[in-house]
Amino acid sequence: MADPHSTQSLSELLSNLARDFGALVRQEVRLAGAEMTLKARSAGRGAMLVVSGGVLTAAGLLSLVGAGIAALSAILPVWLSALLVGVAVLVLGFSVARAGLAHLRRIDPLPEQTIATIREDVNWVKEQAQ
Repeated sequence: MADPHSTQSLSELLSNLARDFGALVRQEVRLAGAEMTLKARSAGRGAMLVVSGGVLTAAGLLSLVGAGIAALSAILPVWLSALLVGVAVLVLGFSVARAGLAHLRRIDPLPEQTIATIREDVNWVKEQAQ
């Protein structure tokens, strides 16, 4: 059976190469977009943890302010109660914010899969040119 590419002219081969290369570039752009969307979602989750930790920390600070007010104007058990709640909320808020920051640090912003396929594509084009 004859090779269908052996009867094509150089201009036809170059035209096909340009068409295929254009399709390949469009596919790589779509892949990069999809990969970056996934990474953005992951970053959003980490940011949500950081915000949650910040809100809990703010609530803890408000509790500590309440504890200070209570210490000045109320009986010791009320003050001690508010202080313990404030410290507990601060510790919880700090832990959540720290977990969110750790999550954000683990995210690699580069579209690694796209970079790998582009390298493969470049190698393929080099092989085809030889």
